[in-house]
Amino acid sequence: MPTKNPRINISVDQLLYGLLQGLAEEEGVSLSMLARDLIKESLELREDAALGAFAEKREKSFDPAGALTHEQVWE
Repeated sequence: MPTKNPRINISVDQLLYGLLQGLAEEEGVSLSMLARDLIKESLELREDAALGAFAEKREKSFDPAGALTHEQVWE
């Protein structure tokens, strides 16, 4: 059955394949669905790390004297 979603083919070693297969069986999902979910989770973790680094950089340059008050923001 053709799919509308793009596909990615990857090669993994036997150990990783076995681990993924075991997890997929444990969770009752297909190997491809597990791989998709793990990729999504990995991208979210990378995004969180990038946003955290951005926030730390902004925090270091924050000047309370130049900041707007709550009232100024919501006028």
